[in-house]
Amino acid sequence: MTTTHEPISVDGSLSPNSNTNNNNQHRRRSSSIISHVEPETFEEKIDQDSTPNLNANWVHSKGAWLVHIVIILLLKIFFDLIPGLSNEISWSLTNATYVIGSYIMFHLVKGTPFEFNSGAYDNLTMWEQLDEGDFYTPSKKFLVGVPIWLFLCSTHYSHYDLKLFIINLLICAVGVVPKIPIFDRLRITFF
Repeated sequence: MTTTHEPISVDGSLSPNSNTNNNNQHRRRSSSIISHVEPETFEEKIDQDSTPNLNANWVHSKGAWLVHIVIILLLKIFFDLIPGLSNEISWSLTNATYVIGSYIMFHLVKGTPFEFNSGAYDNLTMWEQLDEGDFYTPSKKFLVGVPIWLFLCSTHYSHYDLKLFIINLLICAVGVVPKIPIFDRLRITFF
């Protein structure tokens, strides 16, 4: 009869190199492309509540919603000025440019550009920082509605062409799906 000896640390607990599963140990798989960010600890929550988050509070300022409409109109005018682009392609490019830009801004970049909060938001995207993580707030409803409205406009002005419809639908999905509550704190990384 053979017995295996588990490495034991000084305090009597099993060492991290042990082969047994210890509930207190959470190891992240390095080969996984999908990971989930754990909720903040009590200390991190206190750090977040101690100072205002200037990175996310701008959404509640006057004219913040209007900025999105102005950006879309400027993109549409820009693509209309390019010779040889049809109105259908112009709307699809406007849709793609806005959605990709908002995806990068709200879902890809983590943390804040300011150093006043001691890294309290370093692990969160801007979407997760908005409204302290609450869902179905007016700001978040608006930000979900803009890509949907842009999809409807681009589909209408492309005269319901099937190819452009599918392309614009996929673009809309890129802008809307990460905002759904089930995907909160879910990270999908390919690189």
